[in-house]
Amino acid sequence: MLWFRLTALRFACVLPLLLATLAPRPASAQEQPAGDDGYLFHDSHFHLTNYVQEGTDIHRFLEIMGNKVGRCMLSGIPLQQQWMYANTGEFAPEYYTQTDAPLYYYSFTDAIIANAYLQLTPEERKRFDPMITGFNPTDMYAADHIRRVLKIFPGVFSGIGEFSIHKEFVSSKIAGEVATLENKALDRILEFAAEVGMPVVLHCDVNTPFPRPNQDPYIVTNLRKLAGRHRDVVIIWAHIGLGRVVRPVEDQVGMLERALEDPESSNIHFDISWDETAKYLVATPETTEVMANLINRYPDRFLFGTDSVAPKTREQYLKTYEAYAPLLAKLTPEARHQLLKGNYERIFDKARKNVRAWEAANARPRP
Repeated sequence: MLWFRLTALRFACVLPLLLATLAPRPASAQEQPAGDDGYLFHDSHFHLTNYVQEGTDIHRFLEIMGNKVGRCMLSGIPLQQQWMYANTGEFAPEYYTQTDAPLYYYSFTDAIIANAYLQLTPEERKRFDPMITGFNPTDMYAADHIRRVLKIFPGVFSGIGEFSIHKEFVSSKIAGEVATLENKALDRILEFAAEVGMPVVLHCDVNTPFPRPNQDPYIVTNLRKLAGRHRDVVIIWAHIGLGRVVRPVEDQVGMLERALEDPESSNIHFDISWDETAKYLVATPETTEVMANLINRYPDRFLFGTDSVAPKTREQYLKTYEAYAPLLAKLTPEARHQLLKGNYERIFDKARKNVRAWEAANARPRP
């Protein structure tokens, strides 16, 4: 009897450890269920080229996507970094933090993206949604540029962006008028986006580090006013306003909740792209839990993107996805599907249909 009691006691002590060993461990992002189509995600935020308009060959990028990524928003970079010999000498900067030389708008980026897309077979093209970015958002002619691009390259583009209004280290390097959310040129862009049915991916830093509780930073207030003026446009707020040094404001989650609950802001969607954004959202178990709860409550308003710039390897490309493994593990199946694929398909499938219809009525078909 004593032997039986000791054996039972040992088993009781060991049982929790045994069960923990046998229980399924949390899967890494790479191991998470891929879904019915076999892909891990669709990429709602990607740049084929960098700040000197160089990048990954699109056929090579298809190999990088492989059987991991289904569809991809295809964007250039609207700005060109100047190589100013007086500043860096023989060193040729490829990124805006490598030099004090200015940036300037580079409209030919749209032709670069269109040319890359048109190199693909019709079946390969189905995996991409090219975007128009090569315009100055302070220019009243910007909407005319977008219209011109659609007419010159019918059958190619699906949306507008990513382009920037407020961006750390970038805005101050661009000569001329400073972009703002109140600029009439931006209103003209969104009015044309509504006419065609194109979604808009907009970068706009939160920018106010210490707002008072329950009071949104003025930039967020103006963004909501912008969305209210253009209710028929899907606005995707890139990185939910975060950046390298633009940290979440004190009431970041409350700010998002107010936007999600406000019917006047129902056309604003949020992308959580960029590993710099991930570093805030999964910084601690607590922040991960809070963000997961928010996405679970509003699964139709969030999109995932890598914000990868001209990646050379699959490892580089999947870096942001892997960083979000703790967040993805806490989402409901519905929320996870909507974040990774569902919302992309809903927004960009509709955009493709809308833009092709507008082109049929306004642009000559490609020979």
